[in-house]
Amino acid sequence: MQSEIKVGQRFKFNILSDNRAPERQAVVARVLSNSEEALGPEVGFYFAYWVEAHELPETEAPTTLVFQRGIDYNVYLDGRQVSITVLK
Repeated sequence: MQSEIKVGQRFKFNILSDNRAPERQAVVARVLSNSEEALGPEVGFYFAYWVEAHELPETEAPTTLVFQRGIDYNVYLDGRQVSITVLK
C-alpha cells in the first residue's frame, strides 16, 4: 500500500470480516510513520505505517479513517483486516 498511496489518492476498501458490507471509497489525507504518530519503537513489531483518509462521499463533518499497514503486509481498520484497491 505505501509504495502506491499518496496524499490525495483515492481508493476503494472493503472489510474482509463482513461479507455483507458494501465496498466503500476514501481519499488519503496523510501517510504517517510510527515515529510521526509519536509511538514507541515497540510498535514497529506490529505496524509499518499509518494512513489517515476521509471517507467519500464527503459530508459536512468528514469521517476520518485510520488504516494501519501491519508488518504482515495486511491492512487494518479498527483492528479488522481490509482489502484496498487504489484507484487511478
